[in-house]
Amino acid sequence: MNTIFKIQEIFKAFLIEIGELSYFGNRFFIETFKRPFEFKEFLRQCFNMGNRSLLLVAVTGFIIGLVFTLQSRPTLQEFGAVSWMPSMVSISIIREIGPIITALICAGRIGSGIGAELGSMRVTEQIDAMEVSGTNPFKYLVVTRIMATTLMLPILVFFGDAIAIYGSAMVENIKGNVSFLQYFNQVFNSLEFSDLIPTTFKTFFFGFAIGLVGCFKGYNCKTGTAGVGLAANSAVVFTSMLLFIIDFIAVFVTNIFYD
Repeated sequence: MNTIFKIQEIFKAFLIEIGELSYFGNRFFIETFKRPFEFKEFLRQCFNMGNRSLLLVAVTGFIIGLVFTLQSRPTLQEFGAVSWMPSMVSISIIREIGPIITALICAGRIGSGIGAELGSMRVTEQIDAMEVSGTNPFKYLVVTRIMATTLMLPILVFFGDAIAIYGSAMVENIKGNVSFLQYFNQVFNSLEFSDLIPTTFKTFFFGFAIGLVGCFKGYNCKTGTAGVGLAANSAVVFTSMLLFIIDFIAVFVTNIFYD
């Protein structure tokens, strides 16, 4: 009975949190179209999120391209299909590997940072002070960060995909004596709009999920320094789960429309 009761309590807490997150997201959409528009803060958040994550995304993308090509090349050699390497790598990275890996990196880098930053502001009563002074902290702190993550993640994904494909081309240039021009010609010949459009839309949802969960966990942080750490940690865990769910839904819907 105790086990059943604990499961019920966990499930109940999960549903409550989903409801609170939905209310938080609904408030975001309402506040987004209200004046004043914090355009300067939005640009500052875009610069901070993009600038801080750019190097990490570039290094990760480059390593993904190298490793994926090195691991796939022996298998393709056995079947005499090495010439298909550019097509296989580019489609795999652009459709799935690039977006989800970049989103997970940004969830750990950006999502945890937002959760810790807003959590520390809540614990030190800075958000309460903004409310007392007549400022709308939700508009200034939450809306700008969610919009920034929604806009910047697709840009980071495009950048990471390009670096990953370049890393793959470097391996082929060294191992297979394939010129960069020949490699990229085959890459662009193999790609279609059906590969790019669903992926692009998916990355916007990824960015929105990272910003929404990070802001939700930080804005509703419990008091105490332990609450700040819990907000940052739970933001990463919850966002990672949500990213896989969004990815599954996006792939399922894409297969329905393009099959």
